[in-house]
Amino acid sequence: MGITRDSRHKRSASGAQRAHYRKKRKFELGRQPSMTRLGAKRIHTVRTRGGNTKHRALRLESGNFAWGSETTTRKTRIIGVVYNASNNELVRTNTIVKNCIVQVDAAPFRQWYEAHYAQPVTKRGRKEAAADGEAKAQSNHVKRVFAERAKSAKVDPLLESQFSAGRLYAAISSRPGQSGRADGYILEGKELDFYLRRLRAGKAKHAA
Repeated sequence: MGITRDSRHKRSASGAQRAHYRKKRKFELGRQPSMTRLGAKRIHTVRTRGGNTKHRALRLESGNFAWGSETTTRKTRIIGVVYNASNNELVRTNTIVKNCIVQVDAAPFRQWYEAHYAQPVTKRGRKEAAADGEAKAQSNHVKRVFAERAKSAKVDPLLESQFSAGRLYAAISSRPGQSGRADGYILEGKELDFYLRRLRAGKAKHAA
């Protein structure tokens, strides 16, 4: 029995069973889930209807992640899956699916921030920089540019603590089994608060 995506086998809105008047059709077929895991990149191409192709990611280790509040995107390493609303087994096996929550390496974003604003991203880094007191030689124009940027150089305290640890929480927004990519965005604001609460609740539940 092949996997099918038809809806003829479902009951109607009133609960009546629909009549079986045809067999399965090729255009209703489904395929095995890719169950994309963390590891060295391995992508298979799948021929689909109309001669098109899908890119089935079997293993992925990095992706492009957007930092929305700073309107910048960086390619970074995925460290691990930490939360999945549908199934905890997918967390245990580090399976990457759309909208799962992962931890990514913060280094590319920290490097961009320090180059863009000419100041460390964490309070501790700023204190150490002030203690060193070594200023680079800069033209007046460059100083004015950095001074203007410094007015908007504010980082959420929750993000700052993550930068200190070197890991950021991010959500996967692409479909690895369809596009062969694990791209997403850094969690911020209320969405970050929500998932931190869910993670704390999960840890408390397992500790009890």
